[in-house]
Amino acid sequence: MRNIFFVLWIYLASLPIHAQILNSPDQNMTLSFTLDQQGTPIYTLNYKGKEVIKPSKLGFEIVLSKLGIIDLTRNFTVISVTTDSEDSVWKPVWGEEKEIRNHYNEMLVKLSNTDRLMDIRFRLFDDGLGFRYEFPKQKILYDFIIKEEITEFNLAGDHNAFWMPGDYETNEYTYLTTKISEIAANREKALTRIKTQVPIEDAAVQTPFMMKSDDGLYINIHEAALVDYPAMHLNVEVNDLKLRSHLVPDVWGGKGDVYTPGKSPWRTIIVSDDARRILASKLILNLNEPCQFEDVSWIKPIKYIGVWWEMFVGKGTWNYTDDTHIKLGITDYSKVQQNTTHSANTTNVKYYIDFAAKHGFDQVLVEGWNIGWEDWGGKVRSNLFDFVTPYPDFNVEELQQYAASKGVKIMMHHETGASVANYERRLDDAFQFMSNHGYNAVKTGYVGWIRPKGEHHDGQWMINHYIHVANTAAKYKIMVNSHEAVRPTGLHRTYPNWLAQESARGTEFEAMAGLPPEHTTILPFTRLIGGPMDYTPGILQTIFSYHNPKKTKQAGTTLVKQLAYYITIYSPLQMAADLPETYDRFADAFQFIKDVAIDWDHTYILEAEPGDYITIARKAKGKNEWFIGGITDENARTANITFDYLPSGQQYIATIYEDSKTAHWQTNPMSYQIRKVVVTHKSNLKQYLAPGGGVAISIKEVTDKAEMKDLKKL
Repeated sequence: MRNIFFVLWIYLASLPIHAQILNSPDQNMTLSFTLDQQGTPIYTLNYKGKEVIKPSKLGFEIVLSKLGIIDLTRNFTVISVTTDSEDSVWKPVWGEEKEIRNHYNEMLVKLSNTDRLMDIRFRLFDDGLGFRYEFPKQKILYDFIIKEEITEFNLAGDHNAFWMPGDYETNEYTYLTTKISEIAANREKALTRIKTQVPIEDAAVQTPFMMKSDDGLYINIHEAALVDYPAMHLNVEVNDLKLRSHLVPDVWGGKGDVYTPGKSPWRTIIVSDDARRILASKLILNLNEPCQFEDVSWIKPIKYIGVWWEMFVGKGTWNYTDDTHIKLGITDYSKVQQNTTHSANTTNVKYYIDFAAKHGFDQVLVEGWNIGWEDWGGKVRSNLFDFVTPYPDFNVEELQQYAASKGVKIMMHHETGASVANYERRLDDAFQFMSNHGYNAVKTGYVGWIRPKGEHHDGQWMINHYIHVANTAAKYKIMVNSHEAVRPTGLHRTYPNWLAQESARGTEFEAMAGLPPEHTTILPFTRLIGGPMDYTPGILQTIFSYHNPKKTKQAGTTLVKQLAYYITIYSPLQMAADLPETYDRFADAFQFIKDVAIDWDHTYILEAEPGDYITIARKAKGKNEWFIGGITDENARTANITFDYLPSGQQYIATIYEDSKTAHWQTNPMSYQIRKVVVTHKSNLKQYLAPGGGVAISIKEVTDKAEMKDLKKL
C-alpha cells in the first residue's frame, strides 16, 4: 500500500531551507536534505546515530550547445517535496532468494535553477540509501552534455578500504586494502600492467567500493540500474576524506548525453554494523526495474563445462593455424597449414559432450570454434569475426545432433575482439545461427580496444550496447554471459536472460598472473554486490605445472576452497572449469560439484568479514537440500557453522569436504578429506580451514535410518 504525503515549501532563494528528514522503515537510518546559502543541494546520512556521509554536494556541470557551461550545483530553489513508501514482495526468475522484499521510504525533491528543472529522488531502505537525478520534460532544458556530475560522498573517517584503481577500460585488477588517506600513495602499486587499460590520472577507485570504519560500520558505495549513462568511478580527495563521482567520458570528452525527460542511475550506499548484512542486501536489485519479459519460461540457470581451461594450462589453443596473416572473407582455411593444438575440434568437443552427459551437466562451452582467432586480441582491425563460420575441423551439424542425442547443449562463444560495431552489424545473423542450431546460451567477450575508436568499455555507448545485446538475445530466447563488460548494477532483474558477467579477475587469472588467497574474500563485498559473476571455479589440479612444465603458476587456493566457491561466489551460471581427466582423478571431490544446486530458495550468511573470511549456507530451489561454503584468506581459521535454518524435528546427513590438517594453499593444496555426520537444527560445527582453504558441505534429509549407521552426531 502506498501512502503519499505532500509538503508545501516557501521559496527561500538566499537562505538555507530547513533540513528535510527521511527515516528508514526500521528507523535506524536517517537521511537529511537541505539547500545551503548558495542554493546547493546538500545531503547527509546517519546510521544508528553514527555519521556515514557528512554534508555532501549534489548537482551537475552541463554543456549546452549555444550557452556553454551551465552550473547546476547552486542557485536552486525548492518547488516541492513529496514523500512516499513501499512495502511489497516480488519473485525473481532465479536468484539467491525465491522472494525479495522491497521496503523503503521515499522523498522526492523538485528543484528549479533559473527555470531549469532537476529532481532528486531518495529511497531509504533498512540497509541503505539509493538516490538519483531526474530531469522532467521541460522547454528550457531539452538535451545536454554532462561536463561533470558533482555527487559527493563526504566520509566521516579515514576508513579501511578495499579497492582497485579507477579505469575506463578494465576492472581486472587485484584489490588493495589501505586507509582512504593512503589510496593516492598506493595508486602506482595498484596499477598492474593489463593489455587494455586507461587508468584515471587522479587518485580514483572503482565501484562497488567497500569500506570499514574504525567504529565498526561497513559501507559500500555503488550504483544501480546503469542504463543510457556512463559508469561511475570515484575520485578520492585523500586529505578531505571525500569521494566524488567520476563518469567515463566518450570519444569527445563528454560524460553523458541526456535527453529530457531523463534520469541518472541510482547512487547507492549500503550500510550496516554487521558485515553479513552487506552481503545479504538486495537494495541494488530493488532499485532496478521489474523484468521486462512476459515469458521467462526459457530462462534457466546453467551448470556447464567447457573447452576452455586446456588453453590456459598450455594443452591447446583457440586458433586453427599458426599463420597470423588472416583476413575475414579472404583467407581460405582449407588451404592454410593446420596446427596440432586447436582444441575446438569435433573429436575433442565430443569428448566433452560425453563427459557432460555422464555427469549431468547442462551445456558445453566451446571457445575457438569459429574462424578468426589467429590474430585478434588488441588489434586495430574492425572486421575480425563473423560469428557463423566454423573452422574446417568443427562440424556444427554433427555436433548439434551428437549433443542433442546425449541431452546436452553446446554453449556458443562470441568473442568480439572489442570490434563492437562489427558485432552489432552481425548480431541478428549470429543469434539466428544459434537458434537454427539449438544454441540457447552465449558467452560474449570484449577483449581489446573498443571500436568505434575512442569509446571505452564503461562509457555510455558501450552501456547501451550491452543492453542491446541482452534485448536482442531475448528475441531469440538466448541467455547471455558477458565477459570484459562493465561491472553489473542489478540489471539482471530487468533482463533475467543476462545471467552473469565476468567484470573482475576470475579463475583465468590464476593461470595468467596468480590471485592472492584474500581475493575471493573481498570479491563478494565488491564486484558481486552488483550481480552474479561467471567466476569459473572448480580447479582441482591447483598446481599447473602438472599439465605443462612451462606453467609456473598455481591457484591461490586449496582444492576444497575451489568447491566452496560454488556457494560463496553466487552465480546462476556455474562452470566446472577444470579438465575432465582432472575430475576423473578427484572423483570423490568432484561429487560436490555435481551435487551442488545453482538456484536457491533461501540464503543464510553465517559469517563474514571482508578480506578475511566468508561462510554461507543456501537452500536449493524446491528441494530439502542445503549446501554450505566457507573460505578464508591466507590465514588458517576455525569457522563457526550453525544449522538453525534447518527445519526442526528432522535429522540430516551432512557430507563435509574439508582441508586436511596439513593442507596449505601454497605447499600442500590438494590435501583433503571427506566425512559424513548427522546434523539437526541444533547442531554446531567448529570447522578448521587451512591457509587459503575452505570447507564445502552438502546436507540432505535422512530418508532411511540405516544411512545414519556408524555416523557421528553433531
